[in-house]
Amino acid sequence: MPTIPLLRPAALATLQQADPATKAAQTQALWQALQSGALAIDPDTALSAPPDLPGRPALPRLVPADQVPTRSPFTPAGRAALLHAICHIEFNAINLALDAVWRFAGMPGAFYRDWLRVAGEEALHFSLLRAHLQTLGHDYGDFDAHDGLWRMTAATAHDIVARMALVPRTLEARGLDATPPIQAKLRKAGDQAAVAILDVILRDEIGHVAIGNHWYAWLCRRDGLDAEALYPQLVARYAAPRLRGPFNLDARRAAGFSEGELRWLIDAT
Repeated sequence: MPTIPLLRPAALATLQQADPATKAAQTQALWQALQSGALAIDPDTALSAPPDLPGRPALPRLVPADQVPTRSPFTPAGRAALLHAICHIEFNAINLALDAVWRFAGMPGAFYRDWLRVAGEEALHFSLLRAHLQTLGHDYGDFDAHDGLWRMTAATAHDIVARMALVPRTLEARGLDATPPIQAKLRKAGDQAAVAILDVILRDEIGHVAIGNHWYAWLCRRDGLDAEALYPQLVARYAAPRLRGPFNLDARRAAGFSEGELRWLIDAT
């Protein structure tokens, strides 16, 4: 009987892929293979981090966040730059989900299945946005971008509890708040195709943040930690960005944030 390939080494190999289109296609193929039983979930496979993660193209040029200009959707160039910024977030979201799959050994099989599903959906988001960007005469890499999402992913590489607390349920959750106002501007600018793509992204991102909330709570229960009390400590320890309102409270509730967490979020701004 032939040996079924292992999921976590395959996720690591895909994370190392530099070409965005190839990475997106390989990620979606991995998710399909896992669903069909063509990949084996391998929680205990010993893997070590290669240098230069993640694989990424030469462009976009990465600059500090304060050097990325403000983008208005009311000019063609501004709208393209805004959509490029979201496209870049989705590309990095593929990377962080693949990183969760390969990096953290010893978790339940559902953990790996959840994060590969997230990676596959992020790959779809990236592909939709890139295709739309191309209709505007641009492509991924045409504008400068920043690397905040991956920097936090790297900072929490040694601590799965911090990773679940600060990447999906902090940095990615910002998208729940930011997406509706961006959609309103794009709708006013007449870009209904972009609005529709962001509808898909917002729907899926609620699920992704919910996965982060689920595994953060699961880890805290496993380790005897108070999830709500620990979270502000992790924010301070890792210098996570201070979130600012207005917050999409309905989406955050749908993603599993408790009322106590939402009160802390509002009070901390």
